[in-house]
Amino acid sequence: MAELDTGFFVRWLTRTASAVDREADRLTELDAAIGDADHGSNLRRGFTAVTAALAEKPPPSPGAALGLAGRTLVSKVGGASGPLYGTLLRRAGKELGDAATVSRDDLARALTAGVEAVSALGGAAEGDKTMLDALLPAARALPESFTAARRAATEGAVGTVPLRARRGRASYLGDRSIGHEDPGAASALVLVAALEQTWEAADE
Repeated sequence: MAELDTGFFVRWLTRTASAVDREADRLTELDAAIGDADHGSNLRRGFTAVTAALAEKPPPSPGAALGLAGRTLVSKVGGASGPLYGTLLRRAGKELGDAATVSRDDLARALTAGVEAVSALGGAAEGDKTMLDALLPAARALPESFTAARRAATEGAVGTVPLRARRGRASYLGDRSIGHEDPGAASALVLVAALEQTWEAADE
């Protein structure tokens, strides 16, 4: 199994920023149906700041890259998405520690730890129609392959459509939240898809 170095993580986060920029309008549209209509714009602002932070102060390790990204999102993004994504990346970075390179299994364990921290912060579980519905399946599938993780995240995000929201602002809508894809799960898929694409680009 190939080892993932700091450059890989910087490229992943940068690719995520580009993908968020492309998908921001769609994410905001999803959020308009069951939330505050700011999810895409908030994430765009946050990940633009992440790209700038990575360029200004290149991180010395994969864990440091995730930690820097997480801290930046917490400081730059309002609403729930900044603290939630910030917690995900900071906790994952802490799990990776100072290692110069990590394996896919290491990353899977780190993401699992990050997802558990998000769950503790927001009080959500799988099936509550949140970002966890894409992130948890992705973390479970990642030891198999990056593609398996993306497919699991895709199924998880699409699977939020028939669910009734039990956490977050969407939960205030009750049954009216049914029939809409959760914007947090959709943005989580963007993150996981960027991870797969970064691996494929590195493997060319």
